Amino acid sequence: MMNLYKTLVIGCLLCLVVGCKSNDKKDDVSNLEVNQNETSLVMDLRNNGLLDTIQKQTINYFWEGAEPNSGLARERLHMDDVYPDSPKNTVTTGGSGFGLMAILVGIERGYINKVEALDRYLKIVNFLENADRFHGAWPHWINGETGKVHPFGKKDDGGDLVETAFLVQGLLTVAEYFDGNTEKEKQLVSKIDELWRSVEWDWYTKNGEDVLYWHWSPKYGWDMNFPVGGYNECLIMYVLAAASPTHAITKSVYEKGWAKNGAIVSDKTFYDEEVVLNYYEHNDYLTGPLFWAHYSYLGLNPKGLSDQYADYWKLTQNHAKIHYKYAVDNPKNFKGYGDSLWGFTSSYSVKGYFGHSPENDIGVVSPTAALSSFPYTPQESMNVLENIYKNHDSLVGKYGPYDAFSFEHKWSTPRYLAIDQGPIPVMIENYRTGLLWNLFMKNKDVQSGLDKLGFNYIKID
Repeated sequence: MMNLYKTLVIGCLLCLVVGCKSNDKKDDVSNLEVNQNETSLVMDLRNNGLLDTIQKQTINYFWEGAEPNSGLARERLHMDDVYPDSPKNTVTTGGSGFGLMAILVGIERGYINKVEALDRYLKIVNFLENADRFHGAWPHWINGETGKVHPFGKKDDGGDLVETAFLVQGLLTVAEYFDGNTEKEKQLVSKIDELWRSVEWDWYTKNGEDVLYWHWSPKYGWDMNFPVGGYNECLIMYVLAAASPTHAITKSVYEKGWAKNGAIVSDKTFYDEEVVLNYYEHNDYLTGPLFWAHYSYLGLNPKGLSDQYADYWKLTQNHAKIHYKYAVDNPKNFKGYGDSLWGFTSSYSVKGYFGHSPENDIGVVSPTAALSSFPYTPQESMNVLENIYKNHDSLVGKYGPYDAFSFEHKWSTPRYLAIDQGPIPVMIENYRTGLLWNLFMKNKDVQSGLDKLGFNYIKID
């Protein structure tokens, strides 16, 4: 990767030498202006080259690295080929939703053939049609070879509505991308529509309560007992539940369940940034891991998005800024933290899987946190990307930066998680072109759901 970085920089310089060569003499001021323009152009070319590289690598996790029978995203890919927690053929519902969107980026960037991608999408939806579902919701993990549920935990062996929402977000985005000009495209769009309509969002209110429940099991019923209140990564679930043309929730479920009758609003600040919403129901943390600013917003555009509770651009941008400022401040003096190394989220860790955040920090950095925050903090995120690829290329593998590392503990792992790799190419593309935001936000059902819940948003026709 060091060689790749040098190649990008040298290539940019060569272009400038060839393109800017001139025999005309210029005065000092003119030379200064040209040098400034050259420097800016080198920066632009280098940055775009790095963005291209990391997008191509992370997209490939979901293309080449997919589980072969289902076409869905493997829950994890370990380059050491050791899988202590779940078999390699385990696919992840939410991470697959991210992967569906990542593949669209691959098509647009020219990394993936559109016809081949269409065949992959058909393979995926055919698998999803026949996989285990529970009142329309898929489980968190699925055996990619059989379509049967692979329990995420002892009682987590049924429907997972949050993971289903992440998957549906991806499916609806794919359906908007294909215009139906061919029979295969029409077939794909029709199949996605059937899957979307079959999710019984309202059933997950547990007999009509004003809240959505995360899990249900045919064996254990509602024993997981996890009503989902905000704020966390689950906003997209409530939006889709309101948007459903067949099994929609009422607005009161959103207002009472998610927004806690207004108690979701926060007037606190952290590192001089408004927190906007209360991040936790059960403790006093002011913010959460950064994936909360990513998962719901891969398709749901936070720019211009607001309701009676929040300006969601301010919410998500401030979340990323707080993580950045915390790392620069570095109150625990962890090695390496600073303006070019920041970002904390749930990931692999020195303590197994861990939910890192400024108030729950053990010295571990997860690259996805900063790199998936490009729309919010473009320069600060670019600092991290350049730092990793230029100075720490041992932390980068076939599918992009490895999941997590710690200079403090002299620890890293050659392992990937789908839910961490997926947001990187998607959010970088949203930063570069707005592709996924524009596709998802033009869906008429989604617009109806946002209207029902009282959102203001940038409407895409």
